[in-house]
Amino acid sequence: MTAPLALDPARTALVLVDLMDRIVALPLEPHKGTEVLSAAQELATAFREAGAPVVLIRVERTGVAEQPPGSGLVAGLARDGDLEIVKRTIGGFQGTDLDERLRELGVRTLVFGGIATNLGVESTARAAGDLGYDLVFVEDAMSAFTPAEHEASVRLDFPRLGTVVTVGEVRFVG
Repeated sequence: MTAPLALDPARTALVLVDLMDRIVALPLEPHKGTEVLSAAQELATAFREAGAPVVLIRVERTGVAEQPPGSGLVAGLARDGDLEIVKRTIGGFQGTDLDERLRELGVRTLVFGGIATNLGVESTARAAGDLGYDLVFVEDAMSAFTPAEHEASVRLDFPRLGTVVTVGEVRFVG
């Protein structure tokens, strides 16, 4: 275990991707959806207590009259003051106002969790990196459809884009 990561709450946001009932319920590896959700809720509580923004991104399908059942955020996840972003692509920046909203808040560092590690999380993170944000990935607050997909992102890609930590290593300065 490495030393805890010291984050500035005035410049850091938690970004949780696709924590929706229908996605959390999927067969995921190496962490079950309920485990990812529990870790995400722990992080969200810590961020809110520190006064740092929590961003909840969920996907909506285009070209359908009605979204599939379970397309809202998991009940109880969102709190007053959280930013909810609805995306219509794999990543959370394309076609949304996420970048503008984060910049208005003075955010420079993004801490990621969600489902799936190698899809929504990685796509959103890559766009964030291209936009100049510093990136942190919370390995035990995300999961994929197979262990190999999760591990490829966490062990190969994410270390090249930012810092990989566990929930227990996330701390705020001050």
